[in-house]
Amino acid sequence: MRVRTTTAACCVLLAAGALAGCNRESGGAGDQKVGIDLPRSDGDFWNSYQQYIERGTKAGEVSALPLTNSQNDIGKLVANVQAFMDRGAKAVIMAPQDTGAIASTLETLHDRKIPVISVDTRPDKGDVYMVVRADNKAYGEKACAFLGEQLKGRGKVAEFQGDLSSINGRDRSQAFKACMSSKFPGIQVFELATDWKGDVASAKLQSTLAAHPDLNGIYMQAGGVFLQPTLALLEQKHLLKPPGAPGHLTIVSNDGIPEELDAIKAGKIDATVSQPADLYAKYALYYAKAALDKKTFKEGPTDHGSTIVKIPGGYEDQLPAPLVTRANAGDPALWANQLQKKD
Repeated sequence: MRVRTTTAACCVLLAAGALAGCNRESGGAGDQKVGIDLPRSDGDFWNSYQQYIERGTKAGEVSALPLTNSQNDIGKLVANVQAFMDRGAKAVIMAPQDTGAIASTLETLHDRKIPVISVDTRPDKGDVYMVVRADNKAYGEKACAFLGEQLKGRGKVAEFQGDLSSINGRDRSQAFKACMSSKFPGIQVFELATDWKGDVASAKLQSTLAAHPDLNGIYMQAGGVFLQPTLALLEQKHLLKPPGAPGHLTIVSNDGIPEELDAIKAGKIDATVSQPADLYAKYALYYAKAALDKKTFKEGPTDHGSTIVKIPGGYEDQLPAPLVTRANAGDPALWANQLQKKD
């Protein structure tokens, strides 16, 4: 990783108070507090991310204020960030689920010179120090390629779309649609808007199955919220058939949580794209500390297998997210397998 450290030089000052103030502006992270907001707790992926964040803060990777959880509510996120500022936070880690509505809060943080690390989502507008995120368009493309090849370019697929007010939902949906349209025009896709809610996805899948009992596949944009209700519905309807069996529904997911890997090994789903919850937490804390140390970054490859790209208002570290099938579901390098061992 290319890193350039910028340190403001302090002039020799006579007053001890002025000298201390200069050190606060130019010194390292020290005991400067970081505000960390968790975005939600209604899915296994984000609960895993929280575990990794807590491990990192307990290990002293940053000095953190008490964690908050905005529960997928932009109003709560704004209030939590205001509380961080009131308590003297010098950097903020957040994962805004509504990437448009956070703009004014980012402007306030920028005006107060408080750097922001955005995890998993890239705000539509505003300055950020670093976005820690995987390439979400690749999620949709990998899911499309897998389904298209497994179905040999023919059939019907239900797509559980995430919230389209989120850049992740938009990126995955747009990439999946573009890939299907250009590479697999013989596959009919039913786009089911879900707002990242498992009960909504299950209800819409039930309606789709009633209208199209010959459905061949499912793309779940977030296994953490969609996996259990989907499997429950398919089991109830006796539609969970092993790969290779007549009537098998080919299912590909996104997240890479332990439950998805177990489902792949059991033949209940076929694949997932592993979203690196461990690396999201690790590099969120890493960049928060780097921001306090006033380090700067450039575009290009990093020393941890990712690529930093320039985005409007900052930079994005695009972390790798591998496709997981039965062939590699037991790979010990996958974060979900490491989490299971630790727990």
